[in-house]
Amino acid sequence: MTVSPEAHAGGVTTRTGGEDVVVRIDALHKSFGEKQVLRGIDLEVRSGEVVCVIGPSGSGKSTLLRCVNLLEGPTGGSIEVLGTEVTDPDVDIDHVRTHVGMVFQQFNLFTHRTVLDNCTMAQRTVLRRSRAEAERVARENLARVGLAGTEALMPAQLSGGMQQRVAIARALSMDPQLMLFDEPTSALDPELVGDVLGVMRDLAEGGMTMIVVTHEMAFAREVGDRVVFMDGGVVVEDGPADEVIGAPREERTREFLQRVLDPTHRHDEQGAGGPGTSG
Repeated sequence: MTVSPEAHAGGVTTRTGGEDVVVRIDALHKSFGEKQVLRGIDLEVRSGEVVCVIGPSGSGKSTLLRCVNLLEGPTGGSIEVLGTEVTDPDVDIDHVRTHVGMVFQQFNLFTHRTVLDNCTMAQRTVLRRSRAEAERVARENLARVGLAGTEALMPAQLSGGMQQRVAIARALSMDPQLMLFDEPTSALDPELVGDVLGVMRDLAEGGMTMIVVTHEMAFAREVGDRVVFMDGGVVVEDGPADEVIGAPREERTREFLQRVLDPTHRHDEQGAGGPGTSG
């Protein structure tokens, strides 16, 4: 795919064109009080693309993702998802969200419900599926993420990596056309990261459109079609994954990658992130 960055006030804008654009973001701004977190983001994501968003803690990565699903209301600009302008005050955002799956850092499972219940509740209440149909779909997706046989367990009986895979299965059970991942491995022990990334890799290979906020540079380079580097609330660089990570054009991108790929400096650039941050 050809990517053609253009100069834009505040950063880089990427235009992919075509009729298969799943997400179109124009001049997106977001402020929390006096603090500007996003400062004029322009971005397009096409069907089947995997776009990995990287950058230091506080750069606005997670806020960008939350704005796409309107979990945060933009201060300015527009966002179109699957042909619907979600920033239109009259939009039925709940309808749009039925086509968008989101996986968070902290799993967000219902701790008092079984794995199967976690994967069927939204299907039954939002999609109006019967119990039998919802359970069939849930079992298929649990098997898809390597968790067949865990249906009767409670989340507390699972490892963090398994809980995150349940969260992915829950999202997939809604038959999404777009998946959003907000640092899905950041809360996991290192030895549990691989299983979650493996599931995400399989989704990418299956053609799922994905926007992934991540600190996993090897994953971004291997699985991402494009990598977007953000800093200070703007897109500094956007291009093919191998080029951005292997031979970045911008000095700030090079500085960031040198630090995160050097284990002695990783915490300085990445930070801990977490809920409520603008990472």
